[in-house]
This record gives sequence, structure tokens and C-alpha cells, in this order.
Amino acid sequence: MEQTVIEPATLEDLPALTDLLVELFTQEADFDPDRATQMRGLRLLIEQPSRGRIFVLRHHGRILGMINLLFTISTAEGGFVILLEDLVIQRDFRGQRFGDRLLQHAIDFAKKKDFKRITLLSDRLEEGAQNFFRKHGFVESNMIPMRLNLTTDGAAKS
Repeated sequence: MEQTVIEPATLEDLPALTDLLVELFTQEADFDPDRATQMRGLRLLIEQPSRGRIFVLRHHGRILGMINLLFTISTAEGGFVILLEDLVIQRDFRGQRFGDRLLQHAIDFAKKKDFKRITLLSDRLEEGAQNFFRKHGFVESNMIPMRLNLTTDGAAKS
């Protein structure tokens, strides 16, 4: 039996996945980690697989990393596309090509399911992450990411 596997996340994985997102969001300027919020988002995705997938990389049964893919439709592409929302490997296991394996799994999944494109946002300050994605064929877009954050009542946050 292979000791490292990539498979869909389950509800039992929520605590470990939440830990990974908290670690990731402590490094990103745009986000503040909040365990309850991250767990709620992960649960929504796991419980609604038509909206996306979370794949985990397990090594000897322990989750070392995850990739989160959200599904939507592009009118420009005339079909389904993926937003790669999160790719994170536990800090102590980085540099061992686990991220390469997770990303390649996501690319293979997208091709097999006939998705037209994978889009992601990378932190401007994270040159290492940008180089990682370039190595896997991602290119910069001429589009500028913009965001309007909303509160739960629909009013814009300031």
C-alpha cells in the first residue's frame, strides 16, 4: 500500500484542514485567520461537492496538505472553470514536492472533467508561490483582481 495518497476531504478532516488554513492566512496580508469561519467554509464545500472539491494529501494517514477547488461557469470560455482557492502544505513538510503532487492532481482532475481553465490569486509579496505556479504552466493575466467585501446583511464593509 502506498504511504502517500491524495483523496477527497471528508468531514472528519475538518480540524486538520482548518489548522492548515489558519497557518496559510497568518501569512497572507488580505486575510485574518478565524478558526470558526474557516471551518464553516470548508464544511460548506465538503457538503456540496457540486460547488467544488477539497483534495488532501495524506502521508501515513496524516494530512500534510490540501488544495481547494471551486467550480463556476465562464461565459468567456463557454464552459466550467475552476478557481484554485487554497493550496497549502504544513510548514515542516514543504520543499518535499508534496505541493507539486497536489497541484498536478488538481490539473489532472480538471482535464479529466473537461474544465476549461484554472484561475488563482497569489499574494503579491509571495514570489516563491508565484514561481511555483509558473513552473506548473500558470501565467499572469492582464486582469486586475478587485474585491467588494460584504457583511452578512449585504451592506458593504468599509
